[in-house]
Amino acid sequence: MRLLPEPSAQSLRLLFLFIFVMGVAPSPALTAGCPDRCVCDDQLVVQCAGQELTQFPNDLPLATRQLIISNNRIGDLPALQLNYLSDLVYLDCSNNSLTEISESTFGNLRKLAYLDLSFNTLLQIEDRTFGPLASLVMLRLTDNPSLGEIHPDAFSENMALQVLDVSRNNLTVLNISSLIALPALRSLGLSSNPWRCDCDTEDLSHLLISPPLQNEGQTVCHSPPELAGQRLAEVGMQLRADCHQGLGYWDYLFFIAIGFVIFSAGTVSAWVMGVLMVLYERYSKRKSEELDSDDEEERGGMAGGGGGGGGGNQGNGDLNKPGMQV
Repeated sequence: MRLLPEPSAQSLRLLFLFIFVMGVAPSPALTAGCPDRCVCDDQLVVQCAGQELTQFPNDLPLATRQLIISNNRIGDLPALQLNYLSDLVYLDCSNNSLTEISESTFGNLRKLAYLDLSFNTLLQIEDRTFGPLASLVMLRLTDNPSLGEIHPDAFSENMALQVLDVSRNNLTVLNISSLIALPALRSLGLSSNPWRCDCDTEDLSHLLISPPLQNEGQTVCHSPPELAGQRLAEVGMQLRADCHQGLGYWDYLFFIAIGFVIFSAGTVSAWVMGVLMVLYERYSKRKSEELDSDDEEERGGMAGGGGGGGGGNQGNGDLNKPGMQV
């Protein structure tokens, strides 16, 4: 029986070195480097939380799938750097100093499913801020004390959105036209906002009692004083009665305009019908006169032909009478 030769010391060292390198070498997807004061692992997760960063980290691996930059002092999300991360599915930007999000910030993050922008200083949410995020499932916008305006169409294109939380902001009204159209929305957080319970929030109050939708936390009225402290979902019927009990100035103008249009349409229709009837009557009368004239001419022609024939017969008779000589 032939025995295999024992490996040399040099071969063993090379083998151990190879195993060590394979064990500690980063994933090929992360060979682009890792930002300073961040930790990158072979699971495509980049952890930069709590590093006192004032700017968005540079040199992020292009294949990053999770990016956590929470608990820093970052004041801006540069669209140029962020949109290179086309495979990103999880982004946590909470507890920073973000004041605005532009339309192009998330322009290429079509796989992003989780986005946390809570505990920042956002002022408003514009029209297409989240438009490119076709796969967004959860969006947290809580604890932005200066956030007082969200555009009515801010979420109109997020058809996959299931959880939306805008609690503890400075919202007084929220247009729900785009929220109603979201087929996957299951949870809506609205608590601890200074809601103004009037006709502008009537639709919102009815949305909160929709069976498929869960309202996280207590959503109470802040104004007017007579409704302060009452739950928004419970004042829906009162708001409906107050907002539809009478007609306003614009309602009267609308009815006047509609009446004028109907009156004008009726008048024009009657005039057209009258003109058509007159024209038809004249046409019928002229046609009848033409027919009568043709009948008279036919009768006259028949009468003339009959008289001539009779005279000829009479002359022939006279010439043939017996006893007549020529």
